[in-house]
Amino acid sequence: MFPQRAIARASPLLRAAFRRPYSAQAGESGFTGAADNAFNRERAAVKHHAAESSELWRKLSIYFVIPCVMLGAANAYRLWNEHWEHAAHAPPKEEQVEYDYQNLRTKNYFWGDGDKTLFWNDKVNYHKKD
Repeated sequence: MFPQRAIARASPLLRAAFRRPYSAQAGESGFTGAADNAFNRERAAVKHHAAESSELWRKLSIYFVIPCVMLGAANAYRLWNEHWEHAAHAPPKEEQVEYDYQNLRTKNYFWGDGDKTLFWNDKVNYHKKD
């Protein structure tokens, strides 16, 4: 008798678990009278699902994405500093060989002193004027 009673008590829960996720029963929808129809129940279920889904993405954005971006930024900062520490041991730019294909100038640029490109960086680029 006890197992039968347990099955009888669990049957509404089992039915609810296997029901289509967007369909709702009339009593659960909160609608009464003429407003209690399949369209309104479906819209209420979709609205409920959208609220749950947006809450999931909000939590993912706050608790997963932001820490990952911060870890990536910290790693990039560490690599940036390592690179410039390594570059400090390189010979001076004046002593490096300048090959024929580097820094070709057929005419001067119309900005600055005419020798530096638009994206010139004095820490990295060097041009020997002949």
